Amino acid sequence: MTELAGRSLGAFLDDLAARVPAPGGGASAGVHLAQAGALLGMVAACSTGPRYAQHADRVAAVAAVAEEECHRGLQLAAADAAAFTAVGVAHRIPRGSDGERVARDRAVQQALAGAVRPPVEVVRGAARLLDAAEQLLPVANPTVLTDVGAATEAARAAATTARLVILVNLRELTDPGARSACTPGLAVVEEVVARAAEVDRRVRERVR
Repeated sequence: MTELAGRSLGAFLDDLAARVPAPGGGASAGVHLAQAGALLGMVAACSTGPRYAQHADRVAAVAAVAEEECHRGLQLAAADAAAFTAVGVAHRIPRGSDGERVARDRAVQQALAGAVRPPVEVVRGAARLLDAAEQLLPVANPTVLTDVGAATEAARAAATTARLVILVNLRELTDPGARSACTPGLAVVEEVVARAAEVDRRVRERVR
């Protein structure tokens, strides 16, 4: 799986359900991010016109972030699937001799360093969408208010799923630089979860 844009949802789900290494959880994290962006973009699109003119700049800024993260989520889903495939290929390198073992270990570490990048970027994207959702919520069209909550729940799922992918790759990853690059992303996940819960609470209060 190299691209998701242009493929049907059914085709992606068939791939996801298949007995193959990828796509898997990391790709689904990217799709969660894309869905969050799409939902937030829809709310922004429904919050335009004369009634919302005084908030036009804010809504436009949210729409731009939402569109960017929607596209980026699909790109990261494909990147994660490719990276996980590369890890599998590296693990299959022969290790019958000392030289082969050294080459295999080097290839595995390079592949793992690549495999943690997409989920770290997913977490960052989820945090950006939480920023945008918090900006949009007070001025959003009331008829699609629950979709702001749905967007933040999708962003939360993106972040927590990405965290699992990062953690499983860190079990084998030994490069200090690559490991330390994951630390900020992991720290952001709890913040995303807490902020998404607060948006959910505010939405539910307003729709009761």
